Amino acid sequence: MSSAIVAPADVWVLAREHPMGPRKGTRALVGTLEKIYGPRFACWHTDELLLGVRRGRLTLQTLGGADIPPPRVVLVRQAPGSMAQHRELTLLRHLEHLGAVLINPLPAHQLCGNKMWQLQELASAGLPVPDSLSYATAPLSGVVRSPRVTAPCVAKPVNGRNGTEVELLSDPGRLRAVADRPAPDVPLMFQEYVAASHGRDLRVIVVDGEPVAAKIRSSRDGALASNLTRGASAELCLGRYPEGQALAVRAARTLGATIAGVDLLFTADGGHTICEVNAVPGWLPTMTTVIPAITAYVDRVLA
Repeated sequence: MSSAIVAPADVWVLAREHPMGPRKGTRALVGTLEKIYGPRFACWHTDELLLGVRRGRLTLQTLGGADIPPPRVVLVRQAPGSMAQHRELTLLRHLEHLGAVLINPLPAHQLCGNKMWQLQELASAGLPVPDSLSYATAPLSGVVRSPRVTAPCVAKPVNGRNGTEVELLSDPGRLRAVADRPAPDVPLMFQEYVAASHGRDLRVIVVDGEPVAAKIRSSRDGALASNLTRGASAELCLGRYPEGQALAVRAARTLGATIAGVDLLFTADGGHTICEVNAVPGWLPTMTTVIPAITAYVDRVLA
């Protein structure tokens, strides 16, 4: 058995597994943390780590068997929707039990990994969210024929991300056609269609209770989803919608997310409703206030 020990690091970025590699924002964050903390910083991927118990003590090792001293702070940079209970979430629990502070904490990642779980928390806190309906084990054919599910509405998987599989069911025929498809791996959520926000939303980046960046995202082709990964354009707008920014802060706080990207829909009365909260938000390179806000928070945690 190897007795090698990896050099300790106080601050980690835990990124998505190889070979996909981290996104641009994560790469920029890693570069900044390397400059600030030098050898006190490390970037690990989930497929590089072994976790276990030896002689009654929790262990963390490389695949080669070298022991890894646990960090003090872990910035989790994996999309919650892609995390599995018996894989990534188990690793996060292990790091917490080893004494690491997760940013964001495990419950926030769990809530943000399920859109219905988010709505349960947000609605219970009295925050505005679109009317939504989902199910447990009911057959999809019965769900779409329920009088509570009416067109137009938006259908999306409860754990989707980047706007994938989000669909506007504009009429009863398209709604009924959903029942003829193969059963999805996870439940769908049928959500109120907010027409005033079609193809447009407000993304607010919140760090430690402060809105530090904001952008309006607009689809280029009239599509419903306005995710940048789907070709949408973005306009920076920090300070333009103070009420929306305040709502984003409340949403992040409700879900226990220290760092969050809160997506707000525009309502017909000029206000906003919460579409979803992302625990691992991306940001544009022009959002130059985000990384300094994150590193300042890490400093506070270490102190």
